[in-house]
Amino acid sequence: MRILVAGAGGVVGLPLTRELIAHGHEVIGTSRDPDSRPELRDAGATVVRMDAFDLASVEHAIAEARPDAVIHQLTDLSAVDLEANAELRIVGTRNLVDAMHRYGVGRLITQSIAWLYADGDGLADETMPLQDAVGPGARTVEGVVAMERTSEEIPNHLVLRYGKLYGPGTWYSPDGDFGRAARDGVFAGNGIESFLHIEDAVAATVVALDWPTGIVNVVDDEPAGPADWLPTFCRWVGAQAPRGLGSGRGRGASNAKARALGWVPKYPSWRTGMSG
Repeated sequence: MRILVAGAGGVVGLPLTRELIAHGHEVIGTSRDPDSRPELRDAGATVVRMDAFDLASVEHAIAEARPDAVIHQLTDLSAVDLEANAELRIVGTRNLVDAMHRYGVGRLITQSIAWLYADGDGLADETMPLQDAVGPGARTVEGVVAMERTSEEIPNHLVLRYGKLYGPGTWYSPDGDFGRAARDGVFAGNGIESFLHIEDAVAATVVALDWPTGIVNVVDDEPAGPADWLPTFCRWVGAQAPRGLGSGRGRGASNAKARALGWVPKYPSWRTGMSG
């Protein structure tokens, strides 16, 4: 299959590009500066220039790539700028979908997130509503809702709601922002989390090329609050665990649908994934 990976140089995009090529797919990766991404060419991908905020640029990339499918991995989190990331989700997705319509590309897989479900009892499945766009996280909710609704305009679409990513290149790693914050003693977790190792995010996205239209949570088996997962994380990153940790607010997400589709996580629990 000929696949355009939008955001191919990102934390998920780069290993995903490598894995898609290993599975025999032809990958065209996008970058605002193709000359700065030799690792994509080294992996065997074709690299095309694309500025997701510029519709003409997106249309040119789609026209040049002529893909059978698009995998949307666009994020803007290198500077931990949630406002910029929300804007990219809104504008970038709009431009990507409009360009796909123009050139008749009928398959889209979009990276979303699984930690915005409204409060409730038990694990949240894909039928549960998301949080209202109010309070400090309102812009993130707005961005995700707009991204998912725009993606649904492509008839053959799939939205993958990833858990909190951990592992190489992520915030949740020894070299990541939260690893450094833990060593500085200024990180106490973010409530109940459903985690996902970066390798499992990549593997799920590859097999999702054959999944039916809809929304799928891609998370591990063991949602947990800070009192459970944070001491393990701190040992992994070489930090002292804070005292007085509670269970945290929020709820985890269910991966029952993904498992029913045949996905089995390599790291079913953060307990093994955060062990070094």
